[in-house]
Amino acid sequence: MDIKGKNAIVTGASRGIGRAVAVRLASMGANVAVIYSGNESAAAETVEECLKHGISAKAYRCDVSSAEETKNTVQEIRKDFGSVEILVNNAGITKDGLIAFMKEEDFDRVIDVNLKGAFNMIRNTAALMLRSKCGRIVNISSVSGIMGNAGQANYAASKAGVIGLTKSVARELAAKGITCNAVAPGFIETDMTRDIPQENNPLLSSIPLGHMGKTEDVAEAVTFLISSDYITGEVLRVDGGIAM
Repeated sequence: MDIKGKNAIVTGASRGIGRAVAVRLASMGANVAVIYSGNESAAAETVEECLKHGISAKAYRCDVSSAEETKNTVQEIRKDFGSVEILVNNAGITKDGLIAFMKEEDFDRVIDVNLKGAFNMIRNTAALMLRSKCGRIVNISSVSGIMGNAGQANYAASKAGVIGLTKSVARELAAKGITCNAVAPGFIETDMTRDIPQENNPLLSSIPLGHMGKTEDVAEAVTFLISSDYITGEVLRVDGGIAM
């Protein structure tokens, strides 16, 4: 699909992977709705970067775990942009801890944002895509959802759930020309991984390519899946080979 002139929603787009995806889509000619949860100034920076490419962009504050907020936000985006052809579900949080000590509210919150948030956004944008018989959905999962990760039972469960959601949505919407895929990043240089030591780190040595990836690597994978007309239900790892 040629995305020039199409309208895209990117959740969790105020920084990191979300910002890289939003700017990459803008550079390819798509208008971008930037969804953020709290950091208004960072979201404004993303919008500013997108606008440099001569497209339309606007920020919207939304807690994607709330069905009501997502419904209202998508309606607002529709009024502003007219249609939605692309959805990238990137919003996600971590609340790590060993399962024996993990608080119930920490488990629930991660599932609500990472998994239910993706469900809420898909449910509220699918109708718009169905009307035009055209759409691209990309969900950001994680290699943690493929391999599991000690201390991340909630995060790994949410990201594994995103993979199952992706495959089910792909089957449901394929007949209408809508694809749904997932990207599973490994260790990417973001605010979430800022404190990971770079030298003499056994974690990094377990990555066959020997280093963390960049947000642009994930953005490239996302735009590849959006551009394809014949890939759906796929999980594309961007992990330096760690989950081989």
